[in-house]
Amino acid sequence: MKLLVTRRMTVEAERALSERFEVVILDREDGLTPDEAAKAMREFDAVMPTLGDRFAANAFQGDLRCKLIANFGAGYNHIDIGAATGAGISVSNTPDAVTEATADIALTLILMTARRAGEGERLLRRGEWTGWQPTQLLGRHVTGATVGIIGMGRIGKAIARRCHFGFGMEVLFHNRSTVSALDFPARQVESLGELLRGSDFAVIAVPGGAATRHLIGGTELDQLGPDSILINIARGDVVDEAALVAALQQGRIAGAGLDVYEREPQVSPELCAMENVTLLPHLGTAAEAVRTAMAMRALNNLVAFSEGRPLPDQVN
Repeated sequence: MKLLVTRRMTVEAERALSERFEVVILDREDGLTPDEAAKAMREFDAVMPTLGDRFAANAFQGDLRCKLIANFGAGYNHIDIGAATGAGISVSNTPDAVTEATADIALTLILMTARRAGEGERLLRRGEWTGWQPTQLLGRHVTGATVGIIGMGRIGKAIARRCHFGFGMEVLFHNRSTVSALDFPARQVESLGELLRGSDFAVIAVPGGAATRHLIGGTELDQLGPDSILINIARGDVVDEAALVAALQQGRIAGAGLDVYEREPQVSPELCAMENVTLLPHLGTAAEAVRTAMAMRALNNLVAFSEGRPLPDQVN
């Protein structure tokens, strides 16, 4: 089976993929355009893409050789699932491999933003730190605060678990369906507005895609309020970035911690200029063991496909 991998992987992952299939691995940092995605699907039996590769509807036209898109990552809103299904192409993802690492980044953002860690590091690196002072860089206390989880899937649960057991936080959550059998105390609220009004920290952990695009806009940020902090480790376009900039500039929310951006890799210059915003370059799964595990999960789906077995992580 001829396989295209659209980005470089870890050494271990590339070795495993090459041992099993005839593999072409692209050495590039930018994602495939729709035209390049279409060309890939005409030339390869399977493609292993990732975030930034634009498998838009117009890529799924003509005589396509490809029958499987084995996405590297849990999120797959860069792939038009309906168009793939219509073209007879299955799509899989790598859900479990990303859970714990992404939850870790959410806690990193909570702590960095609340305790003004980025601001403090910049102060020190500029040589402007004059020594410890009782009122210097006073931030927010995380322990015992209330966290609101927007989306209580695998990642949302992992974040909530860390917040409760690690920091004694009260956990609220809003989810499309009822969530039961949690191994920690948490209260499900009916509306997003109720969650935002009751949270010191609101953490977005919903899937990307049309259904959640701009889920958080000006109205929702006003509901969060001037004393609370927004954290996003989901997909950038879940938040209306222009509305977020306005809310931060006007003091309508206290701060934000972001690992993803609406027009990634472009980041609003206004966000970069703010001291009450923590900005990370999409580090959610950036640990070698995790990235290797993601590739191995994709490999499991590729092997199942090549052997005519059901895909372990099929999404369409």
